[in-house]
Amino acid sequence: MPKAEPMTELPESMFQVLQKETFALLHTRDAETGGPTSSAISWIIAVDPGRLRFAVDARSRLVGNLKACPETCLTLFGDNKVYAVYGTAELWTERLEGVPFALAGIDVEIREVRDAMFYGARLTSLPEYEKIYDKRAADRLDRQVFEALRNKAAQQANP
Repeated sequence: MPKAEPMTELPESMFQVLQKETFALLHTRDAETGGPTSSAISWIIAVDPGRLRFAVDARSRLVGNLKACPETCLTLFGDNKVYAVYGTAELWTERLEGVPFALAGIDVEIREVRDAMFYGARLTSLPEYEKIYDKRAADRLDRQVFEALRNKAAQQANP
């Protein structure tokens, strides 16, 4: 079976998935050990088909990992598939505006997108998660974070 060529940007269906809250797995290289790491993140959007933007706690090891080695991979779920998205991360702020605690803002310029689902299978349902702390506080924080991520996108589109 011929190997599919990798894409260089998100397919439209995944771009649309990343316009609302979802979650992804972020894979980095540990700055201390050099070994692989994997973390679930939920504050992620697609700015355009070639760029992802996400927020993580500014104190997280992920920030140091990406500063030390900006090459990263994100695992995305949608469109009945699992996608591996490879790219280069750039920290654009260590504190998002309008958010009550220090969250770092990070962009990933997409280099390659691959269908990572094993042959002969499709994803029949998306992974789900539930926030287990104060629902009102979680909703308010999510709104603040996504607004800050989108405001950066609007600022870049209208300098």
